[in-house]
Amino acid sequence: MQDKKAPLNVLFLCTHNSARSILAEALLNDMGKGRFKAYSAGSSPRENQKPNPQALQVLEMAGVSVEGLRSKSWDEFAVAGAPNMDLIITVCDNAAGEVCPFWPGHPATAHWGYPDPSEGDASDEAKLEAFRQTMHMVRRRLELLVNLPAGKLEQAVLQTTARELSAQ
Repeated sequence: MQDKKAPLNVLFLCTHNSARSILAEALLNDMGKGRFKAYSAGSSPRENQKPNPQALQVLEMAGVSVEGLRSKSWDEFAVAGAPNMDLIITVCDNAAGEVCPFWPGHPATAHWGYPDPSEGDASDEAKLEAFRQTMHMVRRRLELLVNLPAGKLEQAVLQTTARELSAQ
């Protein structure tokens, strides 16, 4: 009999929240089997930022829903009433080095760096392939995460809590 615990909330961060973090959000929600609820945000999305069309295209080609995906600021997740995150993962090197807002609940954090598939002056075909490769790299790492036994996920959260308590 499976324990009906609330899903682990995971927030993926990048600078603009248009490519890598969007890919990770959509993939984890697709793969998470109800054990995870993924979100994404950017440290400094541009005004009227939208998910990169090529990110959406590779997700759709892989059969992953893009419904509801939108670019947004990480400020949305640092206010009262926002979902509490259990894990926050930066997926680009710029966001990893930035000072993050205060996250309610002191979630565990990690950095999974991926190259920006939208960077450079490559042809549309080459960029689409870069997005596809990035999606596959993210998927491989997420497969490891979603296949961890529940005890390992709890241990990761408890380990973070124990570290915080030792500093009290």
